[in-house]
Amino acid sequence: MIENGFHQPVLVDKVIEFLNLETGKVYMDATVGGGGHAGAILSECGPFGEVICIDRDPHAIEAARKWLTRFPESRYQLIQRNFSHLTEVLSELQTPRVDGVLFDLGVSSFQINEAERGFSFDNDGAPLDMRMSPSIEVTARDLVNDSGTSELAHIFRKYGEENHSYKIARAIEQARKTRPIETSGDLIKVIERVTSGTDIVKTKARIFQALRIQVNNELDALKVALKQAVDCLNPGGRIVVISYHSLEDRIVKNFFRDMERGCTCPPDFPYCVCNGTQKLSILTRKLVRPAAKEIKQNSRSRSAKLRAAKRI
Repeated sequence: MIENGFHQPVLVDKVIEFLNLETGKVYMDATVGGGGHAGAILSECGPFGEVICIDRDPHAIEAARKWLTRFPESRYQLIQRNFSHLTEVLSELQTPRVDGVLFDLGVSSFQINEAERGFSFDNDGAPLDMRMSPSIEVTARDLVNDSGTSELAHIFRKYGEENHSYKIARAIEQARKTRPIETSGDLIKVIERVTSGTDIVKTKARIFQALRIQVNNELDALKVALKQAVDCLNPGGRIVVISYHSLEDRIVKNFFRDMERGCTCPPDFPYCVCNGTQKLSILTRKLVRPAAKEIKQNSRSRSAKLRAAKRI
């Protein structure tokens, strides 16, 4: 297991296997984090293989820069950008296509543990920020204090799949009449005031997940990024995606299925009118999950789900 202090990469062996690395080829790590996966790819793709490393988080870019110093600088490039701009990045680099794209979605261990980022409900005094990039204008604090009850309930239900969405949203509206909700601890107290039982930890996690997804526009960006990734691949190139919750995985699964089927017409159409063509061949008919040994070494890997496909 490779670990660099910023993030302990998940399913490294499977990532290497499904990317089908070859010497001299160019790969893209669209969520480089601390560089754990990128370093493994560079180690396995021969002395002339290259990796384009992208991340929207400037802290991640700097962590990856430190981690990858053991490789020649000519073999990797670090670019701070949202992964929904893959084609733009390749155009700037004058690189028409790559031979593999990796997405490791979710929040890194470093981001979760960095209290001032506000990603974790375990850091009571953390400000409600949750931005993956400082360029994002609206924070989780802004959402919690400025959104109406119905809007908050919609966010919690859509992005957290939380059954008590309206009740929690209503409690937030009442609480902020006294004073603004500034920290994760403030929000946790409101959640605990109106929910109880054995599922309360999961409720907190779902509410924080929903706010993070909304702040960073994660799911819409993922849909755009997946389409661009396919367009960026050479024939035979691979796309590998590691997701950590059902919303992400559903998007990836449906996208791979649609790209393999080609035709996107409704099932009841008598014949194809979309002229769609097959672009992907799915390599993972079943989800790939971490082995028990990896989960024991890295508990945050337990929810990881890997899917992979090949460009036709």
